[in-house]
Amino acid sequence: MMYMMYFLLFSLVLGLAAVASNPSPYFAALGLVVVAGIGCGVLIWHGGGFLSLILFLIYLGGMLVVFAYSAALAAEPYPEGWGSWPVLGLMLGYLLGVGGVGMLFSSSMYDGSWMVCDEFGEFYFVRGDTEGVATLYSSGGFMLATGAWVLLLTLFVILELTRGMSRGTLRAV
Repeated sequence: MMYMMYFLLFSLVLGLAAVASNPSPYFAALGLVVVAGIGCGVLIWHGGGFLSLILFLIYLGGMLVVFAYSAALAAEPYPEGWGSWPVLGLMLGYLLGVGGVGMLFSSSMYDGSWMVCDEFGEFYFVRGDTEGVATLYSSGGFMLATGAWVLLLTLFVILELTRGMSRGTLRAV
């Protein structure tokens, strides 16, 4: 379990460095979705399966709005990808910085803190996200539906703003 958690956290840091170093909004939006998936994998590994599912669905809705906005405004014919030298240099610099800070604080880290409460024998009846599911459906369901409606409305507003006079995503045929 420790190796899987280290792999997920390393992938999370690598993905965040890839997003931070990329100047093109196309690749940055794709990288953010991948990083969100890896972050939800970390949450699942710690016992929050339903929480990670809800966060990922809400985040994908938000990223749809951001990607539509950035794709409409950034009309680059040849965007820089992750394989170009300036992007690789920035990514290597970010990874070295995060690695240096990690080495600085690694002596005070305790490996037993990676265990979840579901692994202890006394706490098998307690799941990490069961109380959140009940709260979400009882008193938080209205806010969940309101958030989904706001994201959909924001998507249409941004598509209308970036449409232009006669061209764009929502043009009359």
